[in-house]
Amino acid sequence: MTRFDFDISINRREVPTLKTHSIVLGEDGDALFAAGVADMDFKVAPPILDALQKRLRHEVFGYETVPEGLIPALQEWLGRRHQWHVSVEQVLRAPNALNSLAIATSLFSGPGDGIIVQPPVFFDFYDVVRENQRALVRNPLVLKDGRYEMDFDGLEALAKMPANKILFLCNPHNPVGRAWTREELTRLGEICVRHNVLVVSDELHGDIVYPGHSYAPFASLGPAYAENSVTVLSPAKSFNIASCCSAFTIVPDEARRSAFEKENSRLTVNKNNAFSNVAMEAAFREGGPWLDAVIDYLQHNLSELRERISTISQLRLVDPEATFLVWMDFRGLKLKPNDLHRFLRYGARWELTRGSAFGQEGAGFMRLNIACRRERLVRALDDLDKAIRML
Repeated sequence: MTRFDFDISINRREVPTLKTHSIVLGEDGDALFAAGVADMDFKVAPPILDALQKRLRHEVFGYETVPEGLIPALQEWLGRRHQWHVSVEQVLRAPNALNSLAIATSLFSGPGDGIIVQPPVFFDFYDVVRENQRALVRNPLVLKDGRYEMDFDGLEALAKMPANKILFLCNPHNPVGRAWTREELTRLGEICVRHNVLVVSDELHGDIVYPGHSYAPFASLGPAYAENSVTVLSPAKSFNIASCCSAFTIVPDEARRSAFEKENSRLTVNKNNAFSNVAMEAAFREGGPWLDAVIDYLQHNLSELRERISTISQLRLVDPEATFLVWMDFRGLKLKPNDLHRFLRYGARWELTRGSAFGQEGAGFMRLNIACRRERLVRALDDLDKAIRML
């Protein structure tokens, strides 16, 4: 029996939680199965709580430097869990992951230059491209026999175009749940090196991978790929500390790293948050057993979901290899995207993230967050089954 209880019911509405807030659910959303926003309904690892409580007892919260143990804890975590050995000087801190994506876009491309994305993909990629006045260049993934693959021929054609300067990689991929293999990433890396396209890789979901699959950090593939990369990392997803966390930017190339450091200074994104630092160091140093237990619990949730969906002929599951997010294919219901959303909301009482938010390729799909109590997931699946039978 695990010493971590993920079946405890926690009222997320006691604090202004985005997942259960009226901003997401609407004013009439109290009874909905809130499974859209990408965080977990689980209490954080006890070592993180202990570290935060110890810091609170100090009772002074003035300016602080970076704790001496934070970056070494990150290095040890990456080496131990993912066999990725990063030197101290390559690691820059950032307030959040999107901040790093935006700075990389601003520094290493110009207005009107192309940023290649692989939809359906994390919707904030689109905002970063648009708000930096760059051109969105689409290299859609291909759904083949229920599994998404990269279109390498299409990528090669786009990378050849001089105006396309950056590729945003999502590794593992949100929302389709692929843990890209080393072979796939190497092929992508070769194309980008050959055509001088910088790979900016969002790797926030890298710690949550299911048995039989593995996370390969893009920059770990070899020096040529590392030097042509900027990697964004954070324990926010892995340890459910998104509101008490910051991020790291791994920049192996010295010239790019110098530019990043200067831009961080210019934008004054170099302040410290004591609680974020404490939470992250505790996560890296002592959070491994908790994370292993979470992955095991998610596996069982996924098995429950897989079994139930197999009995509903109109639905398909894109089996995830990583992340606690599941890409569900509702196209068998033959509903337009807005009608599908209304059906799920008012028929099944589900609130998911619309597939179309991830690009036009997501029409007819929905993203489901399974990092919730199993009892709640089973009850929601009962509601969905009944609603589809009535439909």
